[in-house]
Amino acid sequence: MNNKLYDILKYIAQIVLPALGTLYFALASIWNLPYGEEIIGTITAIDVFLGALLQISSNQYNKQIEGPLTDGEPLEEAEEEQEEE
Repeated sequence: MNNKLYDILKYIAQIVLPALGTLYFALASIWNLPYGEEIIGTITAIDVFLGALLQISSNQYNKQIEGPLTDGEPLEEAEEEQEEE
């Protein structure tokens, strides 16, 4: 996944879906809109699933950056240690 797509999906997961769920919850209560719990539950389930996928992607990206040559240290620290040797 490229950075732009990741950033867009992260924005949707952190801002758009929670805001949409809250908006529908409020309007459903005020205007007696149908299927309030079902719609909010669906939005929440999609948001949690998207968040899990983004976390998996982030973990894979971080493993690529750290890589086997750095012994699990952040890349910058590993480079500094190599320069000191």
